Amino acid sequence: MFIKTVEPSEATGEIAAVYEAEISSMGQVMQATQCWSARPDIIAPIENLLHRIRDGFSLGLLNFRLITFVVAGDVPSSYCSHVYFRSLSGELGRDQVLAIRTDYRNAGLSEQQVEMLAYAQQITRDASKITEADIQRLRDEGLTDVNIADIALAASFRNFMSRYFDAVGATVEPEFLDDDPDVREMMAVGRK
Repeated sequence: MFIKTVEPSEATGEIAAVYEAEISSMGQVMQATQCWSARPDIIAPIENLLHRIRDGFSLGLLNFRLITFVVAGDVPSSYCSHVYFRSLSGELGRDQVLAIRTDYRNAGLSEQQVEMLAYAQQITRDASKITEADIQRLRDEGLTDVNIADIALAASFRNFMSRYFDAVGATVEPEFLDDDPDVREMMAVGRK
């Protein structure tokens, strides 16, 4: 990490509560969480917003993770690519997640998921080029306006978080790095 953050052993108050929750769920405080503690007044609101977007995601946790993974490839964020490759591999299997990284349009996903990911990718690449026709295409795949808003929130928030992680030097924890050097290289889309 490039900046001074609050170490778990030094944490008090809201920061300690955030860290304790992460230790309970992840077994450690990840750099993706600790990096926000450089601004003690920001860490709890950021974590709260992440949990609200993720836990209330109208298309389910798997689709939230798919959006995160695809967006991470375009940000580009090695950190989020490694972490979400590991997470999605447990749900979908390594081969399908590798296929998604290569070309999500031809990776065995539903048409609705492909449109969802195309929209998330366009948000990352240039949201100003999104048109009403793009939104109608999502509706034609059965997505509601709440679903569309959730996709936009998930993609936009991932852009914000991933760029911050790189800007302050957060590095992926070793347990999220794949054993296969070719897969590690494929996930290292940004900072090496």
